[in-house]
Amino acid sequence: MLRLLLTIFLVSIGLFLYSYFRELNPGTVLIRTSSTGQFELSPVTLVLIAMAIGAVVVAFIVGVQQTAHAIINWRSNRLVRRKEKVDVLHREGTHAFMSKRTLEAISLFEKALAIDPNRVDSLLWLGNIYRSEQNYAEAVRLHQHANRVDDRNIEVLLELGKDLEGAKRYEDALQAFHKILRIEPDNLTALIRKRDLHIRLEKWSDALEIQHRLLKANLPAQEKQAEEALLVGCMYEVGRQFLERGHPDKARRYFRGAIKKDRSFLPAYIGLGEILIHEGKSKDAVEILKKVYARTRSVIILHRLEELFLEQSEPSEIIRVYQEALQQDPQNPVLQFYLGKLYYRLEMIDEAFDVLSTIEGPQDQLMDYHKIMANLFLRKQHFEQAIVELKKALSFKKRVVVPYICTQCQQESVDWSGRCRRCARWNTLTALPWLEAGQAATTADGSPPSVRAVPYQGIASPFETV
Repeated sequence: MLRLLLTIFLVSIGLFLYSYFRELNPGTVLIRTSSTGQFELSPVTLVLIAMAIGAVVVAFIVGVQQTAHAIINWRSNRLVRRKEKVDVLHREGTHAFMSKRTLEAISLFEKALAIDPNRVDSLLWLGNIYRSEQNYAEAVRLHQHANRVDDRNIEVLLELGKDLEGAKRYEDALQAFHKILRIEPDNLTALIRKRDLHIRLEKWSDALEIQHRLLKANLPAQEKQAEEALLVGCMYEVGRQFLERGHPDKARRYFRGAIKKDRSFLPAYIGLGEILIHEGKSKDAVEILKKVYARTRSVIILHRLEELFLEQSEPSEIIRVYQEALQQDPQNPVLQFYLGKLYYRLEMIDEAFDVLSTIEGPQDQLMDYHKIMANLFLRKQHFEQAIVELKKALSFKKRVVVPYICTQCQQESVDWSGRCRRCARWNTLTALPWLEAGQAATTADGSPPSVRAVPYQGIASPFETV
C-alpha cells in the first residue's frame, strides 16, 4: 500500500512539474526526420525525451560493464577451480609415485596434463617416471614439451639431458647441457654430466677442458681430490690419443703433465716409454723404465722392461734386473714367479724349475703356475709329478688368476691398460693378486683415488706375460 501511495505521489508530482514547465514554455519545436517527414514537440517534452534517452544509454553502458565483469569473474573462478583440480591431481600423483604405485601415478599425471597440457612440473614428473621405466622416447617427448613451455628452466634441461643419455643420444644430450651452461655458466651438475659424456665419447680434450673448470670451483676437499685424480687420467688419455695419431711431441707434454701432478701414475711413465720406442730410442726407454722401477717397485714396469729387452734380443739384461730385484727382496713370491716364468719363456728349464719349485704360498691359487710346472716336469720326464700338476690345473673351473687385476673392483684382465674397463679408474691394474689385490692403488699423497665411474672402451697395451 505504501509503495502504491508513493508511486501515485511521485507520478502526481511529475505531472504537476510537466504541466508547470509547459505553461512556462509555450509553443512547439519542429523536429525534421527527413526531407518530407517532420513533427512538433513542446520544449519540455523534448527535454524529457532527451533525458530518457541519456538514461537508457547510461543504463546500457553500465549493463555492458557489469556483464563483462561477471564474465571475467566467471572465467577467473573457472581457472582457479581448474588449477585447484590440477594441483590435487599432481599432488596425488607425487604421493602415488613416492609410494611406488607407478601405474596410478602415471594415470594421475596424465589426467592433470589433460586439463592443463602446459603444466611444467607435471611434465617433469611424468617424464622422470617414464625414464625410470626406461621409456626414454616418451620421457624425451614430455621434457621437450616442458622445454618449449619454459625454455630457460634449468631443471627441465637437466632432466632432458638425462633422458637423451639414457636413449644413447649422446650428442643431443651434450646440446642440452650446453644450453644449461649458456644460461648458467657455473652450473656444476651440467659441467660434470657434460664432462662424463665427453669421457664416454672419448673426447678427452673436451673432457680435460671442463675438468680444469671444475677444479677452479670451490669443491670440498674430498671431492677436489677425486677431481684432481680424474684430471690426471684425462691428461694421460689426451696424450695417448696424440700418440696414436702420430703426434709424439704433444703426447709427451701431456704425459709429463700427468706425472708432475702424480708421481706414482704408472700409465704416464709407460706412455713416455712408448714415445721413445716410437722414436727408435729403445735404450732411452729402458733407462727411464728402470729408473721408474727403482722408485716404484712396480711389477707392471718389470713386465714392460721384459718385453723391451726381449725385443732387443737382450734376455740377460732382464734376467739381471729380476735377479737384482730379488736380491733386495728375496722372499717376494711375485718376483720369483715372474723370473721363473721368464726362464720358462727362454727355454731355460733347469733355472725355471729351480726358481718356481721354491715358491711358497701361491701355488693353490695359480692355474698358470701348475701349467708351467707340469710342462717343466714333462721336460724332465718326471711324468707322475707332471700328471699331478696337470690335475691341479684342470681342477680350476675358471681362470682364478690372470696376469692383471684391478685393485679397486677386482676385474681380471689378460692385458695391461692404463685404465680399468669396469670401474674406469686409472693406475689400478696390478699383477698377482694374492699379494696385491687387497692393496688399493694410491695417489701421490698416499690416499686411495676416488674417480667417478664412467664406461670406457680404451685400447689396452698388450704386455703379454704368459
